[in-house]
Amino acid sequence: MDKNGISYEIIDYSGITNVKFYTSTDNGSYIPFHWHRAVEIIYIQEGELDVIVESSSHTLHPGDCILINANIIHSTKCTVPNKAIVLQIPLDFMEKYIPNVQQLVFFWDYQTKDPVKKTKIEMLKTTLEQLQIIDDIRPDGFILRFNSLIFELLFQLYHNFRVKVFQSDLSQQKKDLDRLNLVLNYISENYKRPISLDEIAGVAYLQTGYFCRFFKKKMGVTFLEYQNEYRLSFIYKDLINTKAPVHVILERHGFTNYKLFRRMFQEHFGCTPTKVRENKKK
Repeated sequence: MDKNGISYEIIDYSGITNVKFYTSTDNGSYIPFHWHRAVEIIYIQEGELDVIVESSSHTLHPGDCILINANIIHSTKCTVPNKAIVLQIPLDFMEKYIPNVQQLVFFWDYQTKDPVKKTKIEMLKTTLEQLQIIDDIRPDGFILRFNSLIFELLFQLYHNFRVKVFQSDLSQQKKDLDRLNLVLNYISENYKRPISLDEIAGVAYLQTGYFCRFFKKKMGVTFLEYQNEYRLSFIYKDLINTKAPVHVILERHGFTNYKLFRRMFQEHFGCTPTKVRENKKK
Protein backbone atom coordinates (compact mmCIF):
# COMPACT_ATOMS: atom_id res chain seq x y z
CA MET A 1 0.00 0.00 0.00
CA ASP A 2 1.50 3.29 -1.11
CA LYS A 3 0.95 6.58 0.70
CA ASN A 4 2.45 8.69 -2.09
CA GLY A 5 0.76 7.19 -5.12
CA ILE A 6 3.93 6.29 -7.02
CA SER A 7 4.18 3.11 -9.04
CA TYR A 8 7.49 1.69 -7.93
CA GLU A 9 7.49 2.31 -4.23
CA ILE A 10 10.74 3.65 -2.83
CA ILE A 11 10.34 3.34 0.92
CA ASP A 12 12.16 5.74 3.25
CA TYR A 13 13.05 3.48 6.16
CA SER A 14 14.01 4.99 9.47
CA GLY A 15 17.68 4.53 10.27
CA ILE A 16 16.64 3.68 13.81
CA THR A 17 13.96 1.04 13.22
CA ASN A 18 15.03 -0.18 9.74
CA VAL A 19 11.36 -0.73 8.87
CA LYS A 20 8.40 1.41 7.87
CA PHE A 21 5.51 1.16 10.33
CA TYR A 22 2.42 3.34 10.51
CA THR A 23 -1.30 3.36 11.24
CA SER A 24 -3.02 4.22 7.97
CA THR A 25 -6.33 6.08 7.88
CA ASP A 26 -7.60 6.06 4.30
CA ASN A 27 -10.78 7.88 3.23
CA GLY A 28 -10.46 6.65 -0.34
CA SER A 29 -7.68 5.71 -2.73
CA TYR A 30 -6.74 3.58 -5.70
CA ILE A 31 -3.11 2.51 -6.10
CA PRO A 32 -2.46 0.64 -9.38
CA PHE A 33 -0.01 -2.25 -9.67
CA HIS A 34 3.39 -1.64 -8.07
CA TRP A 35 5.96 -3.50 -6.01
CA HIS A 36 8.82 -2.89 -3.58
CA ARG A 37 11.83 -4.73 -2.21
CA ALA A 38 10.11 -5.29 1.09
CA VAL A 39 7.72 -7.71 2.74
CA GLU A 40 4.47 -5.83 3.41
CA ILE A 41 1.86 -6.70 6.04
CA ILE A 42 -1.55 -4.99 6.10
CA TYR A 43 -3.81 -5.55 9.11
CA ILE A 44 -7.30 -4.03 8.73
CA GLN A 45 -8.83 -2.67 11.93
CA GLU A 46 -11.79 -0.72 10.55
CA GLY A 47 -13.55 -0.51 7.17
CA GLU A 48 -12.53 -2.41 4.04
CA LEU A 49 -9.66 -2.66 1.58
CA ASP A 50 -9.55 -4.40 -1.81
CA VAL A 51 -6.15 -5.92 -2.59
CA ILE A 52 -5.01 -7.70 -5.75
CA VAL A 53 -1.83 -9.74 -5.38
CA GLU A 54 -0.71 -10.83 -8.83
CA SER A 55 -3.95 -12.43 -10.12
CA SER A 56 -5.59 -13.08 -6.74
CA SER A 57 -8.25 -10.64 -5.44
CA HIS A 58 -9.10 -10.11 -1.76
CA THR A 59 -11.53 -7.86 0.10
CA LEU A 60 -10.18 -7.36 3.59
CA HIS A 61 -12.47 -6.67 6.56
CA PRO A 62 -11.72 -5.80 10.20
CA GLY A 63 -9.46 -8.48 11.70
CA ASP A 64 -8.08 -9.60 8.33
CA CYS A 65 -4.30 -9.53 8.00
CA ILE A 66 -2.54 -10.14 4.69
CA LEU A 67 1.13 -10.51 3.72
CA ILE A 68 2.58 -9.47 0.36
CA ASN A 69 6.04 -10.82 -0.38
CA ALA A 70 8.87 -8.65 -1.71
CA ASN A 71 8.97 -7.96 -5.45
CA ILE A 72 5.39 -9.19 -5.90
CA ILE A 73 3.20 -6.95 -8.05
CA HIS A 74 0.04 -5.83 -6.23
CA SER A 75 -2.57 -3.07 -6.13
CA THR A 76 -4.94 -1.66 -3.51
CA LYS A 77 -8.29 0.09 -3.66
CA CYS A 78 -10.14 1.77 -0.80
CA THR A 79 -13.77 2.72 -1.51
CA VAL A 80 -14.92 2.30 2.12
CA PRO A 81 -12.87 4.39 4.60
CA ASN A 82 -10.52 2.19 6.58
CA LYS A 83 -7.96 2.13 9.35
CA ALA A 84 -5.08 -0.32 9.10
CA ILE A 85 -1.69 -1.20 10.53
CA VAL A 86 0.91 -1.25 7.76
CA LEU A 87 4.38 -2.73 8.18
CA GLN A 88 7.04 -2.89 5.46
CA ILE A 89 10.25 -4.81 6.15
CA PRO A 90 13.00 -4.33 3.55
CA LEU A 91 14.79 -7.40 2.23
CA ASP A 92 18.15 -5.72 2.88
CA PHE A 93 17.31 -5.66 6.59
CA MET A 94 15.96 -9.23 6.64
CA GLU A 95 19.07 -10.55 4.88
CA LYS A 96 21.17 -9.64 7.92
CA TYR A 97 19.27 -12.04 10.17
CA ILE A 98 17.53 -14.64 7.97
CA PRO A 99 19.79 -17.00 5.97
CA ASN A 100 19.01 -17.20 2.23
CA VAL A 101 15.95 -14.98 2.59
CA GLN A 102 16.01 -14.50 -1.20
CA GLN A 103 15.00 -18.15 -1.52
CA LEU A 104 12.11 -17.83 0.93
CA VAL A 105 8.57 -16.59 0.70
CA PHE A 106 6.24 -16.12 3.64
CA PHE A 107 2.66 -17.28 3.46
CA TRP A 108 -0.51 -17.66 5.48
CA ASP A 109 -4.18 -18.01 4.61
CA TYR A 110 -5.82 -15.19 6.56
CA GLN A 111 -9.19 -17.00 6.22
CA THR A 112 -7.94 -20.38 7.47
CA LYS A 113 -10.19 -22.46 9.73
CA ASP A 114 -7.28 -24.57 11.00
CA PRO A 115 -7.05 -23.82 14.75
CA VAL A 116 -3.25 -24.14 14.92
CA LYS A 117 -2.70 -21.85 11.95
CA LYS A 118 -5.27 -19.39 13.28
CA THR A 119 -3.42 -19.25 16.60
CA LYS A 120 -0.14 -18.44 14.82
CA ILE A 121 -1.80 -15.62 12.85
CA GLU A 122 -3.41 -14.25 16.03
CA MET A 123 0.01 -14.20 17.73
CA LEU A 124 1.40 -12.14 14.85
CA LYS A 125 -1.58 -9.76 14.93
CA THR A 126 -1.03 -9.28 18.68
CA THR A 127 2.59 -8.31 17.97
CA LEU A 128 1.40 -5.77 15.38
CA GLU A 129 -1.04 -4.31 17.91
CA GLN A 130 1.76 -4.02 20.47
CA LEU A 131 3.88 -2.21 17.87
CA GLN A 132 0.99 0.16 17.24
CA ILE A 133 0.58 0.94 20.95
CA ILE A 134 4.29 1.59 21.52
CA ASP A 135 4.46 3.70 18.34
CA ASP A 136 1.46 5.78 19.47
CA ILE A 137 2.59 6.33 23.07
CA ARG A 138 6.36 6.55 22.50
CA PRO A 139 7.49 6.37 26.14
CA ASP A 140 11.13 6.89 27.13
CA GLY A 141 13.21 4.19 25.50
CA PHE A 142 10.35 3.23 23.19
CA ILE A 143 12.78 2.35 20.40
CA LEU A 144 14.13 -0.55 22.48
CA ARG A 145 10.65 -2.01 22.85
CA PHE A 146 9.77 -1.27 19.23
CA ASN A 147 12.84 -3.03 17.87
CA SER A 148 12.39 -6.00 20.23
CA LEU A 149 8.85 -6.43 18.83
CA ILE A 150 10.15 -6.20 15.24
CA PHE A 151 12.57 -9.04 15.96
CA GLU A 152 9.79 -11.01 17.64
CA LEU A 153 7.70 -10.58 14.50
CA LEU A 154 10.61 -11.62 12.25
CA PHE A 155 11.02 -14.76 14.33
CA GLN A 156 7.32 -15.53 13.95
CA LEU A 157 7.54 -15.03 10.18
CA TYR A 158 10.58 -17.27 9.90
CA HIS A 159 9.40 -19.94 12.32
CA ASN A 160 5.70 -20.14 11.40
CA PHE A 161 5.21 -18.91 7.85
CA ARG A 162 8.31 -19.48 5.71
CA VAL A 163 8.19 -21.55 2.53
CA LYS A 164 11.37 -22.37 0.62
CA VAL A 165 11.35 -21.82 -3.12
CA PHE A 166 14.14 -22.80 -5.48
CA GLN A 167 14.41 -19.99 -7.97
CA SER A 168 17.20 -20.49 -10.45
CA ASP A 169 16.02 -17.38 -12.29
CA LEU A 170 16.42 -14.83 -9.49
CA SER A 171 18.85 -12.81 -11.59
CA GLN A 172 16.35 -12.75 -14.48
CA GLN A 173 13.60 -11.63 -12.11
CA LYS A 174 15.83 -8.76 -10.94
CA LYS A 175 16.54 -7.77 -14.55
CA ASP A 176 12.83 -7.78 -15.39
CA LEU A 177 11.94 -5.68 -12.32
CA ASP A 178 14.74 -3.21 -13.04
CA ARG A 179 13.39 -2.83 -16.58
CA LEU A 180 9.84 -2.39 -15.32
CA ASN A 181 11.11 0.16 -12.82
CA LEU A 182 12.43 2.30 -15.69
CA VAL A 183 9.07 2.04 -17.45
CA LEU A 184 6.89 2.81 -14.42
CA ASN A 185 9.04 5.75 -13.33
CA TYR A 186 8.79 7.14 -16.87
CA ILE A 187 5.01 6.80 -16.77
CA SER A 188 4.82 8.55 -13.38
CA GLU A 189 6.78 11.50 -14.77
CA ASN A 190 4.89 11.74 -18.09
CA TYR A 191 1.41 10.29 -17.49
CA LYS A 192 -0.36 13.62 -18.11
CA ARG A 193 0.49 13.44 -21.82
CA PRO A 194 0.07 10.66 -24.40
CA ILE A 195 2.99 8.19 -24.42
CA SER A 196 3.31 6.14 -27.60
CA LEU A 197 4.19 2.45 -27.59
CA ASP A 198 7.37 3.13 -29.58
CA GLU A 199 8.41 5.77 -27.04
CA ILE A 200 7.89 3.57 -23.98
CA ALA A 201 9.45 0.53 -25.67
CA GLY A 202 12.55 2.67 -26.22
CA VAL A 203 12.67 3.43 -22.49
CA ALA A 204 12.77 -0.32 -21.84
CA TYR A 205 15.34 -0.90 -24.62
CA LEU A 206 12.98 -3.37 -26.31
CA GLN A 207 11.33 -3.68 -29.71
CA THR A 208 7.71 -2.50 -29.58
CA GLY A 209 6.09 -5.90 -30.15
CA TYR A 210 8.29 -7.63 -27.59
CA PHE A 211 7.72 -4.82 -25.09
CA CYS A 212 3.92 -5.20 -25.34
CA ARG A 213 4.17 -8.94 -24.58
CA PHE A 214 6.70 -8.35 -21.80
CA PHE A 215 4.60 -5.68 -20.09
CA LYS A 216 1.35 -7.66 -20.28
CA LYS A 217 3.04 -10.80 -18.92
CA LYS A 218 4.64 -9.00 -15.97
CA MET A 219 1.89 -6.51 -15.07
CA GLY A 220 -1.23 -8.46 -16.04
CA VAL A 221 -2.57 -5.52 -18.08
CA THR A 222 -1.54 -3.84 -21.33
CA PHE A 223 0.61 -0.72 -21.28
CA LEU A 224 -2.34 1.47 -22.34
CA GLU A 225 -4.57 -0.05 -19.64
CA TYR A 226 -1.92 0.59 -16.99
CA GLN A 227 -1.35 4.16 -18.15
CA ASN A 228 -5.09 4.87 -17.84
CA GLU A 229 -5.29 3.11 -14.46
CA TYR A 230 -2.41 5.24 -13.23
CA ARG A 231 -4.31 8.36 -14.31
CA LEU A 232 -7.44 6.98 -12.67
CA SER A 233 -5.66 6.74 -9.30
CA PHE A 234 -5.07 10.52 -9.31
CA ILE A 235 -8.53 11.26 -10.68
CA TYR A 236 -10.20 9.27 -7.88
CA LYS A 237 -8.11 11.07 -5.27
CA ASP A 238 -9.08 14.49 -6.66
CA LEU A 239 -12.70 13.42 -6.99
CA ILE A 240 -13.11 12.71 -3.28
CA ASN A 241 -10.80 15.47 -2.00
CA THR A 242 -11.72 18.44 -4.22
CA LYS A 243 -14.83 20.08 -5.64
CA ALA A 244 -13.37 20.51 -9.13
CA PRO A 245 -15.68 19.47 -12.02
CA VAL A 246 -15.01 15.98 -13.37
CA HIS A 247 -13.96 17.24 -16.82
CA VAL A 248 -11.39 19.57 -15.22
CA ILE A 249 -9.94 16.69 -13.17
CA LEU A 250 -9.73 14.50 -16.28
CA GLU A 251 -7.90 17.19 -18.22
CA ARG A 252 -5.56 17.76 -15.26
CA HIS A 253 -4.42 14.14 -15.40
CA GLY A 254 -4.38 13.59 -19.16
CA PHE A 255 -7.47 11.37 -19.55
CA THR A 256 -8.93 12.57 -22.86
CA ASN A 257 -11.45 9.79 -23.66
CA TYR A 258 -14.48 10.49 -21.44
CA LYS A 259 -16.41 7.44 -22.65
CA LEU A 260 -13.50 5.14 -21.78
CA PHE A 261 -13.10 6.89 -18.43
CA ARG A 262 -16.76 6.28 -17.53
CA ARG A 263 -16.44 2.59 -18.42
CA MET A 264 -13.20 2.14 -16.47
CA PHE A 265 -14.55 4.03 -13.48
CA GLN A 266 -17.67 1.85 -13.40
CA GLU A 267 -15.54 -1.31 -13.63
CA HIS A 268 -13.25 -0.25 -10.78
CA PHE A 269 -15.68 1.44 -8.41
CA GLY A 270 -19.09 0.04 -9.36
CA CYS A 271 -20.73 3.47 -9.75
CA THR A 272 -20.40 6.87 -11.41
CA PRO A 273 -18.09 9.69 -10.28
CA THR A 274 -21.18 11.69 -9.21
CA LYS A 275 -22.33 8.80 -7.02
CA VAL A 276 -18.91 8.59 -5.37
CA ARG A 277 -19.13 12.26 -4.42
CA GLU A 278 -22.67 11.83 -3.10
CA ASN A 279 -21.60 8.87 -0.95
CA LYS A 280 -18.65 10.87 0.32
CA LYS A 281 -20.94 13.69 1.48
CA LYS A 282 -23.11 11.19 3.36
